[in-house]
Amino acid sequence: MNELNEHTDESGELYEHYRFKVDRGQAPLRIDKYLFSKLSDASRNRIQNASKAGNILVNDEPVKPNYKVRPLDIITIVLAYPPRDTEIYPENIPINVVYEDREVLVLNKESGMVVHPGHGNFSGTLLNALVYYFLNTPENKSADAKPFLAHRIDKDTTGILLIAKNELAQSKLARQFYDHTIDRIYIALVWGDLPDDEGTITGNIARSGRDRTVMAIYDDEEIGRHAVTHYRVLERFGYVTLVECKLETGRTHQIRAHFKHIGHPLFNDAKYGGDEILRGTTFTKYKQFVQNCFSLIPRQALHAKSLGFIHPATREHMLFDSELPEDFQTVLEKWRKYTQRNEELRI
Repeated sequence: MNELNEHTDESGELYEHYRFKVDRGQAPLRIDKYLFSKLSDASRNRIQNASKAGNILVNDEPVKPNYKVRPLDIITIVLAYPPRDTEIYPENIPINVVYEDREVLVLNKESGMVVHPGHGNFSGTLLNALVYYFLNTPENKSADAKPFLAHRIDKDTTGILLIAKNELAQSKLARQFYDHTIDRIYIALVWGDLPDDEGTITGNIARSGRDRTVMAIYDDEEIGRHAVTHYRVLERFGYVTLVECKLETGRTHQIRAHFKHIGHPLFNDAKYGGDEILRGTTFTKYKQFVQNCFSLIPRQALHAKSLGFIHPATREHMLFDSELPEDFQTVLEKWRKYTQRNEELRI
């Protein structure tokens, strides 16, 4: 048996992908029992939800739980983000819900909020807020709804986030993230004047060998995970550029790492070197201007503007959009005015 496990709990896309090749001597066995014996961390319920969502394929075709495996079958399964090992305690933290029904919840996340507990953030997270929200919303409490993460965005990144309200919905959304059929648009302010009006950045992403808190780009296909970011210039300010980014994949820090890799870190991105004055003049007034901008947006200038997906129950295509937050808009306006005053500005 050949087995390939692809754990993606460290990426923005929260799913797990497994591939098995059945042994030549395998006796007929229901596929749900076969997978349960192979996946020690997966409950029967998770496997059944994966089957209902169409996430179990045999030789590239979806099968039912009563399918009996045969020798040399190629089995693939996509599982939603695994259940939490620890209890999430409710906390009364305001959240901005923009849409909600029986299956999904869409919110506009503010800067400074960690999505889920871990790595020193065991309270004050979005999941803590969602547990409280569900317990104190009559329709959610009566339906016994619970928050299930479909993906996540960085602590200081703002914008649209999608939450499933039951495990089956989560499994169906996980498949869409795995198939790269989710439409995601981000807005970023990056250092420098990009040479082209549009382009594509590719490069495998993995944790840096020097600093495990940041991601690095590797040319070696054996290292990290394939990542693709498409971008389009929206507005140029000489020393910085406003871009629209469309994600083909959703890896950890993908946009931040990709733009760092091509020499254009995100504005005020401390982890990737964008919190220094990387372009511009040596004049004191210019340095004061940039520092003022840094103080107005004390985080990386990145916003998850829109997200489109197929509804897990109705199969309707849904698209949610959001405005840039106030800090981002304020900094953009300052750059516009600065550029207007310095039309002769050139890099």
